[in-house]
Amino acid sequence: MGVIFLTLYLDLIGFSLFFPLFPAMLDYYLGREGHGGALGWLLGHFDTLARAWNIDQSATAVLFAGVIGSLYSLLQFLFAPVWGARSDRVGRRPVLRLTIAGTTASYAIWAFSGSFLLFLLSRIVAGIASGNLSVATAAVSDITTRADRAKGMGLIGAAFGLGFITGPALGGLTAHWNLLDRWPGLAACGVNPFTVPALIAFALGLLNLLWVQRRFAETYTPGLAAASAERPRHPLRALLAIPAAHVRRVILINALFILGFSGLELTLGFLAAERLHYTPRELTLVFVYTGVVSVLTQGFLVRRLVPRLGEKHAGTLGLACACAGMAWLAFAHTPATVYASLGLASVGSGFCYAALSALLSLYVGEDEQGRLMGLFRALGSLTRAIGPVCAGVLYWRFGSTACYAAAAAVILAPLALALTLPTPRK
Repeated sequence: MGVIFLTLYLDLIGFSLFFPLFPAMLDYYLGREGHGGALGWLLGHFDTLARAWNIDQSATAVLFAGVIGSLYSLLQFLFAPVWGARSDRVGRRPVLRLTIAGTTASYAIWAFSGSFLLFLLSRIVAGIASGNLSVATAAVSDITTRADRAKGMGLIGAAFGLGFITGPALGGLTAHWNLLDRWPGLAACGVNPFTVPALIAFALGLLNLLWVQRRFAETYTPGLAAASAERPRHPLRALLAIPAAHVRRVILINALFILGFSGLELTLGFLAAERLHYTPRELTLVFVYTGVVSVLTQGFLVRRLVPRLGEKHAGTLGLACACAGMAWLAFAHTPATVYASLGLASVGSGFCYAALSALLSLYVGEDEQGRLMGLFRALGSLTRAIGPVCAGVLYWRFGSTACYAAAAAVILAPLALALTLPTPRK
């Protein structure tokens, strides 16, 4: 478990390093290539949409950032089932090595992306190679007992939360280290103002690859059933082809929850600026707060409460808390109420992640853990691609109250479905 935890922690640090850098990156590439390049062409279309939808054009950059993130999520949607099924055939360790090598290569491309197209290529390579989470989740299923499955999933969630705290903080701290200030001639090699954070992510990727090579023992030996398993189909068709209704249902519950919840990351900064008049520094504290709550929930509360409540009831409780938190946030206008509602929503999200992952793992056989965990992540990635864009349009078209009220209404659907799930056999 410790090896898997550090693998995911290092992976998430590298992935989230660029989050606070994106506005400056957008300005850099636009200034370098002008409005006549590929970036200017894309932003021109966003400006046209903003005018047509009566959205403040100052939000165009954020909408664009959401679309870049959506591209990554769409590639996850397509490739996570492939990596998961592959790990069922050849084992977890070789697939982890391959996907970590792919993400490390994407950081190398980013370090020398003197053009926007190269930066976009780095995100495409990272999205294709983004099978680490589903494979690591399958590995946790391999090494935990059925009774302790939710505890293991909670530890993965804690690694996720810690990575999302450390990564943006590290990216912000290194953002001012511009190699071009001392060696401007390096620009000819593709070096840019963000090369140092990219090289740090690259170094973490190499460390992660070495860590897996030396310390990660194979957790799953494929049997004849896995070796002869049919190749993964399109994720949506694969979902409909699952014979067990409760397995389909838990995958759908996760996807619908992410659809309602994922817009929070995109719009939270605007909410804090609008209602609390927060500066960028104060806004960083808001994100750190939500990350800390998520880590504490999945690292401590989940491990203590899920064995008592059971995975089904813990997941239902998480969905109820997330729904209530988003509904409260729709009407929160003071620091106390904003932080309290965010805390409630973050606690709910932590329980949802661990409980739903554990439920799926308990519902399916050992030879299908990788494939179905990949499908579980893939459908979640699809709705994570759609959710932020929908939330952004709702926020700037109808306001923050309508945006979060709509999110709470969406989460009501998976909450109702969760009540119909069977209790898994331990």
